[in-house]
Amino acid sequence: MVLSVGKRKSAIAKVVIKPGKGRVLVNEMPIELHPVELFRNKIVEVLKLLGKDHREQVDIIASVNGGGFMAQADATRTAIARGLVKYFESERLKTIFQEYDRVLLAGDPRRTEPEKYMRYSARRRWQKSYR
Repeated sequence: MVLSVGKRKSAIAKVVIKPGKGRVLVNEMPIELHPVELFRNKIVEVLKLLGKDHREQVDIIASVNGGGFMAQADATRTAIARGLVKYFESERLKTIFQEYDRVLLAGDPRRTEPEKYMRYSARRRWQKSYR
């Protein structure tokens, strides 16, 4: 059994990978029944890279919260990819993921810029009037 974590913006995904029959649950819901199609596609693309023989050996249980649905999808796919590399201990799988998309294993370092003193947001300033 392997535990892994993935982050994207303010979304955090925790994934448990254990021996099983190939089931994928996200927030206690099978991935096939998830209402957002883009979310499903993001996660299924990682499983397609894995290959059918490895995919049917493991069950993936993910819990994700925070952020929007795309940030949740990216956090989940990062956590799944990291967990699969750790579970199978395969350098070949690691290189496959890195060549396909480096963010799968490395994560996305971008964060929001902090708000500045006496402003509404990070970059916005008071409106200037000449008359």
